[in-house]
Amino acid sequence: MTTLKYKMTNDILFKLLFVKNPDLLKRLVAELLGIRLEDIGQFEITNPEMPPESLGDKFCRLDINMTVDGQRVDLEIQVADEGDYPERSLYYWAREYSSALGEGKDYRALPRTVVVSIVTFKLFSCAEYHSEYQPLEVTRHTSLTDKQAMHYFELPKLPEAVDAGDELKLWLTLFKAETEEELRKIEDLGVPVMEQAIQAYRHITATDEFKEMERLRSLARHNEAAALRHAAEVEREKWRGVVADKDAVIADRDAVIAGKDAALADKDAALADKDAALADKDAALADKDAQIAELLAQLGEGQ
Repeated sequence: MTTLKYKMTNDILFKLLFVKNPDLLKRLVAELLGIRLEDIGQFEITNPEMPPESLGDKFCRLDINMTVDGQRVDLEIQVADEGDYPERSLYYWAREYSSALGEGKDYRALPRTVVVSIVTFKLFSCAEYHSEYQPLEVTRHTSLTDKQAMHYFELPKLPEAVDAGDELKLWLTLFKAETEEELRKIEDLGVPVMEQAIQAYRHITATDEFKEMERLRSLARHNEAAALRHAAEVEREKWRGVVADKDAVIADRDAVIAGKDAALADKDAALADKDAALADKDAALADKDAQIAELLAQLGEGQ
């Protein structure tokens, strides 16, 4: 098995490939949203830019925003499971939805906004690889509005079998592929759009533009990791100092307590000495009392 150096879930590759091949993106979006390709009229990528200077930004997101027949569509790739993706994707939706309202505009003019997330980990406890969420009333299950939709595609739940007639599964299998052998397996099915997508993948990953962007992104991640390690070490040193100061205070208190304990021990020893002296005097008095009693007894017998 030959592991792919770059997977389709690489965010730079993902965006660069589809921005440069909008027809492929349109095919993918049609499958993800479950709409016929020929029914799509308006299709526009609204954030095609990828400024190199932004690749080092910690909060840089290489998602693809589109307008599809008047609705806003945000396509996300999520690789790391940080335990907060449902909340984070809801935030993405809220930001996209709210940003569409111009000053003085009617709320009813807000467009339908859809966030589509392809994730490389299991997100929900269901068996299905595709989940769609919309706001519903909890008992009647009636829709509050059609302005919100959240789609999640969980790659680990995809079936192993690859069907040449199921384009959605083919796209998701392509995103899931980790080896050259898996790519060739998809190519061998002879599906033109998949052959085109894989050809575009091979072309993009060979370009200097992609390699330079990937270098900048890797460097940014390395620098961020180094900065985090340094910050953690500074924090550890800070707390080491705090602990050392507290240990010194405790040691001083222990020394004071030890001094007091020693003084008490000296007093206890002195009291013990006094008690012993009193005991000796009591014994001497007892002897004298015995002698007196004996003399009195002798005097009594003599009379």
